[in-house]
Amino acid sequence: MMGSPEGEGYGFEKPQYEVKVQPFFMGKYPVTQAQWQAVTSLPQVNRELKPDPSDFKGENRPVEGVSWFEAVEFCDRLSQYTGKSYRLPSEAEWEYACRAGTTTPFHFGETITSKLANFNANYTYGAGVKGTYREQTTEVGSFEVPNAFGLYDMHGQVCEWCLDDWHNNYEGAPIDGSTWFNDNNNFSQKKGNAVLRGGCWFNLPGTCRSASRGINYRAGHDGINHDVGFRVVCGVGRILQ
Repeated sequence: MMGSPEGEGYGFEKPQYEVKVQPFFMGKYPVTQAQWQAVTSLPQVNRELKPDPSDFKGENRPVEGVSWFEAVEFCDRLSQYTGKSYRLPSEAEWEYACRAGTTTPFHFGETITSKLANFNANYTYGAGVKGTYREQTTEVGSFEVPNAFGLYDMHGQVCEWCLDDWHNNYEGAPIDGSTWFNDNNNFSQKKGNAVLRGGCWFNLPGTCRSASRGINYRAGHDGINHDVGFRVVCGVGRILQ
């Protein structure tokens, strides 16, 4: 079930509806700075990439300060190099992967604490308690609390780009888990906003819920901000021709 149930979330996270997602692989962690630097050394496909865009330096910290266009270029270079089809996740794939079969606001339950995730723990959600506000990213997997699919850092850390164009609610959304585009599917000409998911190190806890969606200036396709990263997906058995 995609979206927020009654009593949780906001209008742009509704209506909740059933999606049948096709099989795919997803990165265990957000793309790290070491991975980013390795891929930026590969041949360019459509645009240049800065080898070290992140504010919070560390090979095993997530890369941040990356636009949607740059994340797509990363996937294109990786696909060209490996012969496999890598891309950003659709919004439905991202939420399915984050929930990992759960229906609670977070994959680990009804609330969130700074022992479980990296967010602004000066604030609480539900019956949660205040904790440590780190004010920066941490190394991926630091919290050692993967969800049932083995994925880390799905709540907080960095906001993550999805491939979809932004829509104000789920009316008319695809039910097969595919990417939801507007009329223009030419990636190089994308305008408007894309979807960010997961919340980040400075977000309030409610913004880090499985169903939470972010719509603000950082969601512009060409927007660059140092709370935004991404992870990649690869379709099962899909090989580039």
